[in-house]
Amino acid sequence: MPDIAAIAAKVRSQADLLPALYGQINFDTPPERFADGQDDRTELSEVKGKKRAEYLADTELVARIREYSMLGDITGDAYAALIPQYGFRRLVDMLIEACDKGVEVVEGAPAELVALIAEMERIPDWLDMRLVEQGAKAERNSAANISPFAIRGAFIATFLNKYSALPMALTGTLSHATAAKRVKETATFFTTTVLPGALKRFGPGFKAAAMVRLMHSMVRVNVLSRPGMWDSKVYGIPIPQLDQMPAGLIPIYFMSEKVLGQGRTTFTPEERAKVELARYRCYLLGLPEDLLADNPTDIVRIWCTRSATLRYEYDDAICGGLLRATMEAELSKDRSLPGRVFRRLERSFSRVFFVNTFLKGDEAAAAQVGVPLDGRDKALYAATMAAILGQTLGHKIASRLPVLGEVADQMLVSRLRRQLADYGHAEFTTDAAKYRPATS
Repeated sequence: MPDIAAIAAKVRSQADLLPALYGQINFDTPPERFADGQDDRTELSEVKGKKRAEYLADTELVARIREYSMLGDITGDAYAALIPQYGFRRLVDMLIEACDKGVEVVEGAPAELVALIAEMERIPDWLDMRLVEQGAKAERNSAANISPFAIRGAFIATFLNKYSALPMALTGTLSHATAAKRVKETATFFTTTVLPGALKRFGPGFKAAAMVRLMHSMVRVNVLSRPGMWDSKVYGIPIPQLDQMPAGLIPIYFMSEKVLGQGRTTFTPEERAKVELARYRCYLLGLPEDLLADNPTDIVRIWCTRSATLRYEYDDAICGGLLRATMEAELSKDRSLPGRVFRRLERSFSRVFFVNTFLKGDEAAAAQVGVPLDGRDKALYAATMAAILGQTLGHKIASRLPVLGEVADQMLVSRLRRQLADYGHAEFTTDAAKYRPATS
């Protein structure tokens, strides 16, 4: 585990390695988003039952979080910064070819691409690919049965705080079409990574992770290159690696809370496999290794310390705009009867799922942020959840039986591939021409 001095040096090296992007940023003064004052309102302040002071008392971890809140993706950003030289399309094509065939076959591959692929190819000491595959197999049940209904609700949970949501607003996601595209790309990424062998070097999940990294880096490059678009004194670095945690570890965090609530301090073998999958997925996305804990106590501790130091403010122009655009986005164009039924169920399910999971069932707060619930939403959610639980339980029972378990898993894999086809081709790109300042 690197010490604070090593992390601080890496953070500040961004100004030397990429002066055009980071040269004007003051890395020594924490941005407004970082809040370690006792009376500051943070994301953890919104969570009932959490004692923020206990997390702030861990000064070593707080200092670690403070530094990581200013860390982008050094290798990914360096590659994305080549846009003026190579053009957007060429960078994407070279990355795809490097993922599919190996960087050595890419004609004229720049050193920055070689470095990015080498970084992703590096096998961390802690990695157990056998566990990753077991975790992917264990996650396929929920990915096939729950995720299609819950993905929109989980996606909008990242929009509740302007300090972390602003980059998404700037990239044009306030429009319904772009919001739908981002939801589908998020669903595509997580679905792809649970397919058999997906996270191996030449697997589709490895490539998807590389594409997501490039997309995030392109956002940083485009935002930081345009005068007046970004206030680093307030927001720090656009999409710091620390902000990969909510998307990459949400289910693992909730699972860890549940484990601790049951009085356990260790995971079952199946739970541990799911954790290894999530850890490696986040590693490929660039999340620092020392933030990827493998036990429930540390997972909750790191997550909550990030929340305890991330200033909270709900801005309707930023957060509300993203929420409304995403909730109103049309995710499917299937006009068949089953397609129309699914769309209706998904809309109600995602709304209730969001309110129950991320707002602790507070319907008044939900209405204030633009996600009101009515009796029909609740009834459809209950009916859909009953059907989902029946399907997941059936697959879980089947998975424990000889022969039938493999048949059931193949059925899930087939369903996941059909879902991916329904989501359409995920480009994992960002169009700078559509960037717009998000003002309150």
